[in-house]
Amino acid sequence: MKKKLKDSPEILTVKQLADYLQMDEHTIYRLAKNGKIPAMKIGAEWRFKKTLIDKWIEDKCLENVEKQKE
Repeated sequence: MKKKLKDSPEILTVKQLADYLQMDEHTIYRLAKNGKIPAMKIGAEWRFKKTLIDKWIEDKCLENVEKQKE
């Protein structure tokens, strides 16, 4: 049985984040490398704190709402 993300650790791998955001892993790598998504690099591996990702999503959604009002 596939493990649900809510049962997953607070720190996500690229694969876990790609699954969570329903995006391609290459897109996650590109966003992280370009500083477009909250990320940290540990050695050669990217890691993502789920709470920061959730806040990033919320902030991006609110940005879009504000742009629509202009």
